[in-house]
Amino acid sequence: MNRSEKAAIIERIRQHAEKASIAVVTEFKGMTVEELTQLRVKIRESGGACLVVKNTLARIAFTETAHSPIKDDFKENCAVALGFDDPVALAKAVSEFAKTSKLFKIKHGCLEGKVLEAAQIEELAKLPSKPELLSSMLGTMNAVPTNFVSLFANMIRPLLYVLKDLEAKKAA
Repeated sequence: MNRSEKAAIIERIRQHAEKASIAVVTEFKGMTVEELTQLRVKIRESGGACLVVKNTLARIAFTETAHSPIKDDFKENCAVALGFDDPVALAKAVSEFAKTSKLFKIKHGCLEGKVLEAAQIEELAKLPSKPELLSSMLGTMNAVPTNFVSLFANMIRPLLYVLKDLEAKKAA
């Protein structure tokens, strides 16, 4: 690989890292290509990307990004999972895969410039995802007008019962 190819790879990694809100460094030593493909599919479904690159190129690429605190931790066989949309979705995808695979391990990560240990990434994965939070918020917002309408209906209903009784008495 010559200098221009390396520079292109570094620039591509840097562009991905600058867009990402979360970066998770993982160890995949001994995994088959099929398992690694399954991991990439899961990460892609969660709105992210999985990059397997040389450690020196990753160190250089991560130097001037928000994820620079983890640049010195690229050692041995590393893959970087980058999450662009929802950090929780990426953390869930990576932690679920780590539970099913014996060879795949989460080393650490970086969320918007803050270093996360593997346990913290596991805790992040336990949080509700963005769509779940939005649906919960919309349910709460919808409850207020619904309860308001129910309250007024309950205030008017006894009056209607009294009027119905009066109508029945007058008709009799």
